[in-house]
Amino acid sequence: MAEPILKRERVRDYLLELIETHPPGAPIPAERVLCRQLSVSRPTLRSAVDELVNTGLLVRQHGRGTFVAPAKITQELVSGDRAMTVPQAGGAWTSRVLEHARVPAGARVGRRLRVSPAAEITYIARLRLVDGAPMAIEYLHVPVAVAPGLTVEDMESGNFYDRLADHGVHVSDAVQSIEPTVTNDAESELLGVPVFAPALLFERLTNDTTGRPVEYVHSLYRGDRYRIVSRLSLAPSAPSPGARTGHHPGIPPGDLSSGPVRSATTGDVQ
Repeated sequence: MAEPILKRERVRDYLLELIETHPPGAPIPAERVLCRQLSVSRPTLRSAVDELVNTGLLVRQHGRGTFVAPAKITQELVSGDRAMTVPQAGGAWTSRVLEHARVPAGARVGRRLRVSPAAEITYIARLRLVDGAPMAIEYLHVPVAVAPGLTVEDMESGNFYDRLADHGVHVSDAVQSIEPTVTNDAESELLGVPVFAPALLFERLTNDTTGRPVEYVHSLYRGDRYRIVSRLSLAPSAPSPGARTGHHPGIPPGDLSSGPVRSATTGDVQ
């Protein structure tokens, strides 16, 4: 299972790089061109394209081809004091490493981690389980220069950030996005859900106390077992310096006029 996972990730990263560097409406190359460039089979390529079509990043037009989709509307979820509290989700969480390899960062991951595309990163794919049941698949990218001694045992024992601290790396803050998606064949098999089952896609970039990016990760969580809960403070309060105006997800613009909504967010296992 390990080699196909890495191959799919490389195809997915290549397509995401095309999407992020081209404007909405731009065509992507034909299947035969991409298969030749990436040295992959058509089924592997189509699986990656299908996933990005299903998540709204690409659109297919019959008889014309596949194009970059219009940009998604993004709503930032922040509290009034510019900090989020994230209580730990319930259950006993464990990890099983599916793949652990050193690979070049590539253009897209390198840009996020602020390293050269040729710089070595440690790539880890791992299955997260709650009380022994599959809950999520994580794909982590950590610069080798940040934690050169990162091992499989580090990724399967305890809290990952505690393991980074063991290597002298102390995390400070992160930016994380969450959006809906569906599972593909391989993900469904690992998570024990039907193909195209609803899921949550998390993407996170973590910095250490010096402001250096130390981790880029995207994760797929089961939509039937995991949800995000926000606790909102709706009482009037003075806005924090630099706080953004707008609306909180799920609260239409104009429903509240008292200022920014303060919130705390947690993951909830069902």
